[in-house]
Amino acid sequence: MLNENSIWQLIDNHASRFIKLSDDVFDTPETLFAEFRSCAAHRAALIEQGFRINDNAAGLPTAVVGEAGSGGPVIAILGEYDALPGLSQYSGKTKQKAIKGSAQGHGCGHNMFGAAAMLAATALKEWVEANNVQATVRYYGCPAEEGGGAKTYMVREGLFDDVDVAISWHPAPFTAINQEPSLANARIDYTFHGIASHAAFEPEMGRSGLDAVELMNIGVNYLREHMPDAARVHYAYMNAGGAAPNVVQARATVRQLIRHPDLPGCQELIARVDKIAQGAALMTETKLERKVFSGVSNLLPNRPLEEAMQAELEALGPVQFDTEDRAFAAKIQATLPKGAVESNLKALNYTPHPDQDITLCDWINPLDRGGDVRAGSTDVGDVSWAVPTVQLWDTTWTFGTPFHTWQVVAHGKTPVAHKGLIHAAKVIAATGRTLIQNPDVISAAKLVHQAQLIKTPYESPIPNDIKPPIKKHPDLF
Repeated sequence: MLNENSIWQLIDNHASRFIKLSDDVFDTPETLFAEFRSCAAHRAALIEQGFRINDNAAGLPTAVVGEAGSGGPVIAILGEYDALPGLSQYSGKTKQKAIKGSAQGHGCGHNMFGAAAMLAATALKEWVEANNVQATVRYYGCPAEEGGGAKTYMVREGLFDDVDVAISWHPAPFTAINQEPSLANARIDYTFHGIASHAAFEPEMGRSGLDAVELMNIGVNYLREHMPDAARVHYAYMNAGGAAPNVVQARATVRQLIRHPDLPGCQELIARVDKIAQGAALMTETKLERKVFSGVSNLLPNRPLEEAMQAELEALGPVQFDTEDRAFAAKIQATLPKGAVESNLKALNYTPHPDQDITLCDWINPLDRGGDVRAGSTDVGDVSWAVPTVQLWDTTWTFGTPFHTWQVVAHGKTPVAHKGLIHAAKVIAATGRTLIQNPDVISAAKLVHQAQLIKTPYESPIPNDIKPPIKKHPDLF
């Protein structure tokens, strides 16, 4: 069994159980730090598969770690299960239709993410046991990737200190090793405290927090001309001060999401945004309160791990879709914004054959493929600063479909999603097995990682005094 691809068969043996887990999590979408049902479902599956359980990991009630085996290299497999607000959608529908009574949905496919990762961990665990191999397999059930930075807290609390390698994946409209840069970011709440007053009778007595927020946003708009091209600053009003225009709004809060290609640059950009906030407070004679909500680091690449995963991906081949899958995808593709398919092709630097059906990605993209650089942010980045890390993109939805859309949610329980998550699990499990069998690859990955840290030491983007915004279990209200 040691040198056979029987690990694929181990995946197939458990596929139906973990498809159910994915579907169950889809049916109970929960947002950051409130994934109580989703975490419970993952915990139950870990116990069922014989993992040792670490609850309340890093002090997070909706984080769970399952461990199996002992000794040898410690292989961490990362899973997620948080949803997004405002993306409720029936699975299998090719028109936008929200589920009655639900306001959120899995618009980034995290229902599949966690299920496939645990499926891979289960298969790798069984392979280790069947071959009497010295190795430790861990599944990390991670909450709050969407805006909460839970893995940053988990890294800060030492949950990866003894890990040798971390393996991750993410649902996507294409299949490739993730070599795209991610952006370090921080979400910071700026609250301005002023003085309420009658807006007509005594306006001179008021000091407006809302004015301060408006002025801050104007200042940030002017800053954009003077930031690096890849940097980004976005904002959302967390508190606009109230609904009465005849009251000077005494208190208002804006959340600024500040992104930069690397951690040191992100800190420099934050300092500039801070100065703008201070200026807005000075102009409006309000008091500024600043609080970090979350933060994540940029993703560090690791060539030895990327090559190892690419080899397993090519050995397996692309996801196999049928005519019904393609018919569904064609209907979804018809709803996409103009240029969405072309955008994906440019990002991948891929030119299809003249008669090629590209409703679903049925090819494997190579390493070093070039293409337009696209960058979001992920707290997997902080794991990559703690340990050598590799991540897979795998096809689970229609080619061209933008992330964080109702169209992504519409794939959630379809055969397209199920085939993609099984495929991802096979690549992850096979990569873990290869690393266990080839300690020299792990050593090479560690050398690359150490060289990166010597050049730029890690500094957590979340200060030590900041605690996660943990939510109460709904049954405790």
